[in-house]
Amino acid sequence: MSVKIRLSIMMFLQFFVWGSWYVAMYGFLKEAGMTELGLGGSFDAAAYTVAPIAAILAPLTLGLICDRLMNTERVLAILNIAGAALLWIAPTLASAGAPDSFLSQFTQPMILCLLAYMLCFMPTLGLTASLSFKHLANSEKDFPAVRVLGTIGWIAGNWVMWGCRLFNGESETISKATAELTTAKAAAGSDETAISAAQQAFDTVMSTIQYSDNSPHIFHAAAIASAILGVYCLTLPKTTPPAKGEPISISKVFGIDAWALLKDKAFFVFAVASFLVCIPLAGYYAKGYGFVDDMGVQLFGSTTGAMSTGQMSEILFMLIMPLCFARLGVKKMLIIGMLAWVIRYALWGFAFGQDGPLMTTPIFIGILLHGICYDFFFVTGMIYTDKKAQPEVRGQAQSLIVMLTQGFGLGIGAQAFGWWMGQCTSDNVVDWSRLWYAPALFALGVMVAFALLFWDRSDSASDDPETKVAALPDL
Repeated sequence: MSVKIRLSIMMFLQFFVWGSWYVAMYGFLKEAGMTELGLGGSFDAAAYTVAPIAAILAPLTLGLICDRLMNTERVLAILNIAGAALLWIAPTLASAGAPDSFLSQFTQPMILCLLAYMLCFMPTLGLTASLSFKHLANSEKDFPAVRVLGTIGWIAGNWVMWGCRLFNGESETISKATAELTTAKAAAGSDETAISAAQQAFDTVMSTIQYSDNSPHIFHAAAIASAILGVYCLTLPKTTPPAKGEPISISKVFGIDAWALLKDKAFFVFAVASFLVCIPLAGYYAKGYGFVDDMGVQLFGSTTGAMSTGQMSEILFMLIMPLCFARLGVKKMLIIGMLAWVIRYALWGFAFGQDGPLMTTPIFIGILLHGICYDFFFVTGMIYTDKKAQPEVRGQAQSLIVMLTQGFGLGIGAQAFGWWMGQCTSDNVVDWSRLWYAPALFALGVMVAFALLFWDRSDSASDDPETKVAALPDL
């Protein structure tokens, strides 16, 4: 089996795990009574903040381990198997209520369990990227083809989640009601009154069926996949530490080697812009599901099904990325990725208060823009970081970007959106236009500043005709 196929399977499983529960978690928390607002905020805000906290605390140290102490594939195996156990027990720790202080957001048992899981999971985002770059001959050409299986895995996870709701007891309720209707009609014979009464009884039962994405089995599905991935990681190409045997200092433990990349002006501008643009991005993860659900936009009766179309578009843009690298270069791709965020939030702000296609069309376009938002910014950023870092610190460099984006950026954003949603809510009604226009303007400001300040001479290589040919995908 080729290296690209083996790495693609790794990406599929990793993002299957994340996609199985992360987006739909809001539905589970709402069902469990954990989305109520209190003096200290809400537990759903904490649930979407633990990933950023983990991204801040864990990745650099684990990047150091992979750069100097232990094979990357072994670290990935340990993290995924430990994570599987934590995901399995997480839903059993849910409890209704609202935090009475900011600190108490993070002392609820389920939140603590999710934090422990994310301390295992978040480092794998950088480690799978660095492992892939290590074994791919041409990162610009090959990495998007590998990473696209991660997107397919996320979609598969979303739809497994959608199937998990069938185990909420609602399917049994439907079967029972259908059987009772059939029996009642048979007994009624030609009595139209009795038939009408039986049909009304059936309709009453069906009106209680929500098919909401709230099953605790989303965590169980993710746990099983995580355990499988942990075992599979042991079969991946051996990825020995590039700096093994070199002395370890305090500066290396805290990732100073990776932080030294920030002395490069272009990389510094890229890193700051990545951090800042992830603040408004947090709204998509923390509040996007709630918005789409409130607007009643679904696919096959599922809000998460509608949201998964964003990953479907991601597949397309991932496949054309090699061509885009050759034609556009890093700077233009990053700018396009930021612009997509601006347009998405502006469309969502416009959609609120509209009816029919004027509501559903902007919402779906905003979801479909996720392909550009993610691929043109995050995947491009991974490739750019790999090229800028020296081999002995690439694991830590990828972890640094994860920390700045998934950590500080999304962490600040999750809490900011929790506060901002309160400001946009009156009498339990959310002014979604006001909520979305603010991050649209913020992302626009970041995009303009990046366009004016970022300049990297290495990016000019994309204008080389030979580079263009080398970057074209195999047909």
